[in-house]
Amino acid sequence: MPGLTKLEPFTLPLDIDGVHVEIAGMYRAGSGTPLVFLHGFGSTKEDYADVIQQDALAGRPVLAYDAPGCGASICPDLNAISVHFLVQVAKEVLAAKNIDRFHLVGHSMGGLTALLLADQDPARVLSFADIEGNVAPEDCFLSRQIISHSHPDPEDFFKDFQDRVWKSRFYSSSLYAASLPHKVRPGAVRPIFESMVELSDHGGLMDRFLALPFPRMYMYGVQNNTLSYLPLLAEKGVELAEISRSGHFPMYSNATEMWDRLTAFFLGSEQS
Repeated sequence: MPGLTKLEPFTLPLDIDGVHVEIAGMYRAGSGTPLVFLHGFGSTKEDYADVIQQDALAGRPVLAYDAPGCGASICPDLNAISVHFLVQVAKEVLAAKNIDRFHLVGHSMGGLTALLLADQDPARVLSFADIEGNVAPEDCFLSRQIISHSHPDPEDFFKDFQDRVWKSRFYSSSLYAASLPHKVRPGAVRPIFESMVELSDHGGLMDRFLALPFPRMYMYGVQNNTLSYLPLLAEKGVELAEISRSGHFPMYSNATEMWDRLTAFFLGSEQS
């Protein structure tokens, strides 16, 4: 197949704020501006593995990795994980792979992590595609369950959370829920969710997103086209990408359209 090249797995030991982690990632060397992907809560780097199927992106450097507490990455202190912790991880992984300037993509939790990363050092980011990442309190429809359905036992909360998501009417929710036990450690759920809620409620995320000085895309599934802030994003020059036949997980329910929009956005950003 034209343009098909391998993603190579890697393991990277890091010390983040006194916590030792082992990051499991996938990487492709190449030429041009690198593509950096951050996955959402309960997902893994493999959400983005089909980047190698995109002929228009052939030869580009690619980086994706499992966040601590997720996938094959190892973190012995799950309580240490927060969005700010994940931003520090991202900085260290980028440094280890000698990536300076890059296109940035983040989904959900990864979108929030990417937003804070871009906000701290915008000169390094060529474009940012935010796939339903948190920018407002209303985005905590999953993470706020740590409050609305609080449970003292992490295992029991996680099982109940999976059951609620599995029963959802939204695209790919059952698929997502079935994979959760294999993709995230129960002990990581509370610190991650509490951090996401705190930032969404009090972190000024919308102002940060709108202030970013490079091309921005906000991607969302058609089932979420009632998000109250979409008109504001469009008014402020953010490209909106509504993905048909999709909810919160376009990489599961309509990956073809997702990749078409991402690819066009990358290429267009380099011409602007």
